[in-house]
Amino acid sequence: MVKLIGAVLILFSASMVGWQIGRYYAYRPVQLRALLVALQMLETEIVYGMTPLHRAFVKVGRRVSEEVGRLFLYAAELLVSEKAPSAEDSLQQAMGKYWAQTALRRQEREVLASLGQVLGSSDREDQQKHLRLAVTHLRGLEEEARAEQAKYERMYKSLGFLGGLLVVILMF
Repeated sequence: MVKLIGAVLILFSASMVGWQIGRYYAYRPVQLRALLVALQMLETEIVYGMTPLHRAFVKVGRRVSEEVGRLFLYAAELLVSEKAPSAEDSLQQAMGKYWAQTALRRQEREVLASLGQVLGSSDREDQQKHLRLAVTHLRGLEEEARAEQAKYERMYKSLGFLGGLLVVILMF
């Protein structure tokens, strides 16, 4: 009876590890899409709405998913409280605080960091060009993320279960 309970626990826990790893691959394209939408909204707010950067960050942060929205809301908070002297610093600090809570990778962080260097320090047209460049780059990364999801998500879910099953078989 104890062996049976142990076998079920091992199988369940190994399966959950596989599901967690697979879930990471499922969340990344979704969060990348949210980041893309956020940058497109930011472009609209800056170029067409002529909204000040901190207000544009707040508007964008409230409209996108929570994981990505936190970055923009915190960056806006830093700009308003003047704890960060520039948009670049505010985005860097926001990424430092909240990036680990997302499924996004280093490449996306680099795109956002390079965009932060331009935001608020150049004219609207230049910012628009850089925002569009960042969106184009992120679209390519989104395609890669979707390919990885199709390739690895199911594999890790299966590996978790099969690894647990192997341990249970070896246990008996």
